[in-house]
Amino acid sequence: MEFGPHLMLAALEGAITAAILALTAVGLSLTFGVMRVVNVAHGEFFMLGAVAAWFISTTIGGHPAWGFIAAVVLAPLIIGLLAASADWLVLKRLDYDPERTIVATIGLLYIIQQGALIGFGPNAQPVEPPFSHRIALPWFEWTEAGFEMYYPWGLSTNSYKLFIIFAAAMLLLGLWLIMTRTKVGLVMRATQQDRDMATAFGIPVERIYALTFGLGAALAALGAVLIVPVQQAYYLMGHDPLLLSFIVVIIGGLGSLRGTVLAALLIGMSDGIISVFFSPTLAKIIATLLVAMVLVFRPQGLFGKGVH
Repeated sequence: MEFGPHLMLAALEGAITAAILALTAVGLSLTFGVMRVVNVAHGEFFMLGAVAAWFISTTIGGHPAWGFIAAVVLAPLIIGLLAASADWLVLKRLDYDPERTIVATIGLLYIIQQGALIGFGPNAQPVEPPFSHRIALPWFEWTEAGFEMYYPWGLSTNSYKLFIIFAAAMLLLGLWLIMTRTKVGLVMRATQQDRDMATAFGIPVERIYALTFGLGAALAALGAVLIVPVQQAYYLMGHDPLLLSFIVVIIGGLGSLRGTVLAALLIGMSDGIISVFFSPTLAKIIATLLVAMVLVFRPQGLFGKGVH
């Protein structure tokens, strides 16, 4: 296959990575932006979403679409409620102190990870996609007769992979509408701006914190539900999403949803393309170097602080 079509396939893989990374990283950014909490256990909520998707789909049985629909609805809800409970039981007791909450979420990470190992087991488990059709992709080439379209051998993708990109975009659009057009979003942004002033105006700050922590975990779980039919559910799968989410949030700006999405596109696309043409290790090295450059030349990130 020529370089152009090969690059197109690599870009598609990068777009899938960027879509899932944007969902996961936005959840982490939202938690920090509103609560000022660095959730080190965020990757484990991603892992729990994948495990929950596997459990729900295998329990329901029948056509894979039914299990997938149930997992999309139930897994984020369950993981979100679990995260909100962890906020009430742990983080609230620490008064959301930044240093102590980091230690607490590290503890949550190991508790969730080992709990998944005991209940789920050490083996990776596949989840069947709700639909899967090969789609041949055309390529255009300039000839003496002008642009001609043809179908190179092997230039194709999967319909479900395209669905991942579309679904993630719709979910991110929905989150943006919630944050900018609803009372809940207004209250969350007011809490982020000034906790004491929000309390003085009667906003139940602790409930907003629990809602935010649960929403952040639910977004990570949604990303896992979408990607697990392409990958597999595994109890250690939360490491890479956590690392990449931190890279994205740092580059985009702590607490900036707009910066997080743009940084996810940058890191996801570069990771996909570099991984295909070179190696995944090189992609991670370049992402780490980008973080170092941002911290040196623009410590606040590309878009500064605040929920946009």
